Amino acid sequence: VQLQASGGGLVQPGGSLRLSCGASGSGLSGYAIGWFRQAPGKERDWVGCIYSGIGRTDYADSVKGRFTVSRDDRKNTVYLQMNNLKSDDTAVYYCAADACSHFDWQYSIWGQGTLVTVSS
Repeated sequence: VQLQASGGGLVQPGGSLRLSCGASGSGLSGYAIGWFRQAPGKERDWVGCIYSGIGRTDYADSVKGRFTVSRDDRKNTVYLQMNNLKSDDTAVYYCAADACSHFDWQYSIWGQGTLVTVSS
């Protein structure tokens, strides 16, 4: 499977944005998918993830209550809904498979990222 994150852009603080992680080459239904982000000059951080099947989710404390990961396996897409965005959320966002874990080394497939800029 190949992954591609999309949907990034410029948004004002307090605004919302929805990112998509699309798949090609294979269906996403059997994969757990994680979201990571990397701000300029900083290390890559885990944001959240969703398991396959029942779709249980997990989130980093920094985004809990503001971000939601969901999936639509019929559309081969996983989403990251981001609400109440802050300037600290500015980063390149990546989706990855096949784990639901804080640790990036547990993911074997990475998509190209999409840039989210939160600024007034």
